[in-house]
Amino acid sequence: MAKKIMIEGMMCEHCVAHVKEALEGIGAANIEVSLDGKYAVCDTDKTNDELKALIEDEGYDVTDII
Repeated sequence: MAKKIMIEGMMCEHCVAHVKEALEGIGAANIEVSLDGKYAVCDTDKTNDELKALIEDEGYDVTDII
C-alpha cells in the first residue's frame, strides 16, 4: 500500500539518505524522499504506527501519514 509520510527535521541530503535507508531496511519499495516537500512516499505493508516509530527512531518527527 502506498503511504505518504510527512517528516519534519530533515535538513540536508544526508537526512534524505538516512530516511531512505531506514525505509529500505523494512522492505519498503518505490521509495521517494523529498527534502523540499518534507515527505517520504513508499509502498509498504507496515502500519502507520510502525512507520512513525521507525522514522522517529532515526531522529525525525512524523507529523502525518496519509
